[in-house]
Amino acid sequence: MKAEFDVPIYKTINECAEITKLAKYHIRQLVLQNKIKYLRAGAKYLINFDSLMEYLNAGENLSTENAWKMVRKIFIKGGKNERNS
Repeated sequence: MKAEFDVPIYKTINECAEITKLAKYHIRQLVLQNKIKYLRAGAKYLINFDSLMEYLNAGENLSTENAWKMVRKIFIKGGKNERNS
């Protein structure tokens, strides 16, 4: 009895950039921010191509509720919202 399983396809940043027409810098940032799956082989990053395509198709999918949690109030010196200290 043979077990069947999918072997993930890994590509370099340069290969992914060429296929997707995205900048190498952008793909590298996705890797460094852990937004896509990857392996590190020495100095090279090998990207799980299915993970990259899934990310590009779905995006981050931030809900409005979670997006507002990332916003913080800032105070401008001399503005009407300046803190009284």
